[in-house]
Amino acid sequence: MALYTETVMDHFMNPRNVGQIPDADGVGEVGNAKCGDIMKMYLKIENGVITDVKFETFGCGSAIASSSMATEMIKGKTVEEALAVTNRQVVDALGGLPAHKLHCSVLAEEAVKSAVKDYYDKNGIAYDKEAFPCDHDCEACRMV
Repeated sequence: MALYTETVMDHFMNPRNVGQIPDADGVGEVGNAKCGDIMKMYLKIENGVITDVKFETFGCGSAIASSSMATEMIKGKTVEEALAVTNRQVVDALGGLPAHKLHCSVLAEEAVKSAVKDYYDKNGIAYDKEAFPCDHDCEACRMV
């Protein structure tokens, strides 16, 4: 069996939605100090719907594929629908990831949440802080 699925390889070799949105409504950046992967996600939101999403990822093929897939999964969705996307759904959409690369899908989920949190903060929208990854370097963040 191959280490990576065709879908993972496709999203790694041909990532979707790469780049920046200069006037993004929400920007989130997350990273894993243990592996060195860093993901930055940009959201454009109109009437509660994600109309555009871009990402920049510094990391391995699994990190790039996870970022690419996550953007495809949330584009055109409401903010609430985007927040409901889990790392398990990203993995399933990719057709699986090796166990030692599952943290990449966690980062993709956290990047989405971090960008939505930034959108909420910029617009004074109340939210449950427990539903979002913390924005500082703590032990829990490093235990991905």
